[in-house]
Amino acid sequence: MSEPLTTPSRRIGRLSGRGESAVIVLVSLLATAATMFWSYQAKVACGGAPFDAQGRSRNWPAGDGGLIPCYSDLMYLWLGRDINNHVFPYIHGGINPDGTLFGGVVEYPVLSGLFMYLGAIGAHTDTAFFTQSALLLAPFGFAITVMLALMVRWWALLWAATPPLVLYSFHNWELPVVATAVGAIAVMAWGASADPDTGRRRLGLRTSAILAAVLLSIGFCLKLYPGISVLPLAAYVLTGGAVDVRDAARRGLDWAGAAWVAGTAVLTVVAIQLPFMVLGFEGWKAALSFQGRRKADVDTNSIWYWGLRYLTGTTDTYHSLVGVLSPLLVLASFAVAMYLGWRVYKRDGIFPWIGVSGAMLAGFMLFHKVHSPQYTLWLLPFFVLMRVRWQVIVIYLATDVALDLTIFRLFPIRDAGDPLPWWILTGVAGSVWVHAALLVYLIATLARTSLREPLASRLRRPIDANRVEATTAPPTFTGRA
Repeated sequence: MSEPLTTPSRRIGRLSGRGESAVIVLVSLLATAATMFWSYQAKVACGGAPFDAQGRSRNWPAGDGGLIPCYSDLMYLWLGRDINNHVFPYIHGGINPDGTLFGGVVEYPVLSGLFMYLGAIGAHTDTAFFTQSALLLAPFGFAITVMLALMVRWWALLWAATPPLVLYSFHNWELPVVATAVGAIAVMAWGASADPDTGRRRLGLRTSAILAAVLLSIGFCLKLYPGISVLPLAAYVLTGGAVDVRDAARRGLDWAGAAWVAGTAVLTVVAIQLPFMVLGFEGWKAALSFQGRRKADVDTNSIWYWGLRYLTGTTDTYHSLVGVLSPLLVLASFAVAMYLGWRVYKRDGIFPWIGVSGAMLAGFMLFHKVHSPQYTLWLLPFFVLMRVRWQVIVIYLATDVALDLTIFRLFPIRDAGDPLPWWILTGVAGSVWVHAALLVYLIATLARTSLREPLASRLRRPIDANRVEATTAPPTFTGRA
């Protein structure tokens, strides 16, 4: 006779584990509060009285010249996109022949535009807009911390207590988009894992993946990059997930499940975008046109400006090459990541969708013509969730600090027409190329990098033999649990 599904010792162990988890979450939240408060204090130094007639602080854009540059896009975009005029985004605007936006159009996807509009309600200065936007963003930072702490325990401090959260929490509207990407992984970790009492998936693989696809699509409508993960997630469902690797040889490919994931993602994006397309198509299209016209210059901080430009100069040839090579190489990196993930699946019976998502993100960050410093927040959760070599993490974050401390000092010196100090040029260009080398490494390795515990066990929990009746015939697994 088999043992009861839940024994007293298991219940005690579970209660003890919950107590430890509560301590981890609490400590991580306190660390998050400290780093985000530091971030707010550093960035708000660019604001404050006195203000001009448009509500722009006289302290903009350098503040008091503290160690951490106080520049932030939150405060910068108070002017130039009709945010200060409280115009509802995209509906009435467009793009001028010279490429400038008007009428409430911003260059970000529609949900980020809504965040900007909400942050400006009742605000009449750039500092009030910054503060209200920070209050809107902060809960997403805390939510990310909680999800990471529940998935990988103390490793959440790599998110909560490291420089990127200080440098970029309130630099741009990144926290909501990162929350959708981490949330999708959290949904899969909980819903598609086995219940300890029954051995069955809590929500089922398809259901969990569909919910995750909705989150990724919302993220796509915030900053695009979470949409990258829909393809590897669909491949994970196609190959049956990973409840018990012993079942790998008996799996069939779940094409219907993969189609549900992809279809849900497309329908979610359409449902979010359609109202803006119907009510203000020209304004909606203007945001796309702005990105299409954007040049790979010093503001975009990419390998193209700090590499190819030295061979061609900032000529029409340079811009034409970037326009062709950038999307082709991004797509090629996606194909490489999927291929490496499929090789892992053929070897281990599990498609590593999280690792492939990280590798695809690394390819996007490496080859896209825009690589803003705050994109480190996109990549950081993969350092938290996966067993990336500590040397890679330390070097990446150290050079990220060097980049932030130099590039936002480069802009005002350049705008003033003064010669750039050697240490600023070295800090910016050197950091860009160190990051580029590490991103190449991540493209090649993340697909075969294992997950940290307890996330790895939740996604790969073997079925307890005591819960499976002995039978001479192997159980049938359809891949649709």
